[in-house]
Amino acid sequence: MAVRPPILQRGDTIGIVTLGSPLEPARINEGIKTLRSLGFNTVLGKNVYTSTGFLAGTDQQRAADLMAMFSNKNVKMILPTRGGVGVAGILPFLNFNVIRQNPKIVSGYSDITILLNVLYQYADLISFQSLLLLDFNLETAAYNYDQFFLATSTFQSPRQIVNPPGIPQVSRVRGNVTGEVIGGNLTSFVDNLGTPFEIDTTGKILIIEETHEPINTVYRYLNHLKIAGKFADCAGIVMGECTSCEPAYGVNYEQLIREFVIPLGKPLMTNVTTAHGFYKAAIPIGARANLDTVNNRFTILEPSVGNA
Repeated sequence: MAVRPPILQRGDTIGIVTLGSPLEPARINEGIKTLRSLGFNTVLGKNVYTSTGFLAGTDQQRAADLMAMFSNKNVKMILPTRGGVGVAGILPFLNFNVIRQNPKIVSGYSDITILLNVLYQYADLISFQSLLLLDFNLETAAYNYDQFFLATSTFQSPRQIVNPPGIPQVSRVRGNVTGEVIGGNLTSFVDNLGTPFEIDTTGKILIIEETHEPINTVYRYLNHLKIAGKFADCAGIVMGECTSCEPAYGVNYEQLIREFVIPLGKPLMTNVTTAHGFYKAAIPIGARANLDTVNNRFTILEPSVGNA
């Protein structure tokens, strides 16, 4: 069974790290201010503000910041500023024994997806496809905060993943399967195929979302997963949004789902609000869930966090 990180409570300390691409200092400061206004303390990694082109310091520097947060007994949660690119570069420099002995909440999406799945596979740690530091601002929807705190600050179980009103989740292939949830950003974990950190979909419920890729590129990535056996191995599929994904050759995202994903024959739910979309459900990576596409329900079956 995966390890549940201790519950997040007001007054706890959140460690801020930049693990991939840099984020503008003003946006980092806004996020920190918002966290403090919500009653949390913050501690910053050494390279939070570092900018070296499209990366925030070397792989070793960013990995060291993450490990320092896991080793810091005062830190209850680790919150990356953003994703971007480069998160895979830190993986060889992580100490998974230390991480396993010091479980903490880790939240994020985009390229942080790589880290979330590796934390589950190598350290048995449940993590969260949910908010990044850049999402802690006045413009973030109440739904996003509600989802985040419901997952990280309560023991609610079971917890059904429900979209905001007026945005229906759509079951496309009927079935009823139970398994651990894995996945996230399509580009990010396709990049890791063929490495020691390749995603393991065997018996899992695979969640996929994407952003700012033309549909022919999305097809290319999905087909890569198919040839790699990742769809054959998984128990079911949850498709999130493909935000700002432009049609290509007259084919849009909906057509790609109909013509490529549905024929895979796996229990399939689509249009789940996640990650890069305006609305962001909180999906615990590594937690057991039930995907019931007969009754159109996607339910997390266990608490995502443990006792403090």
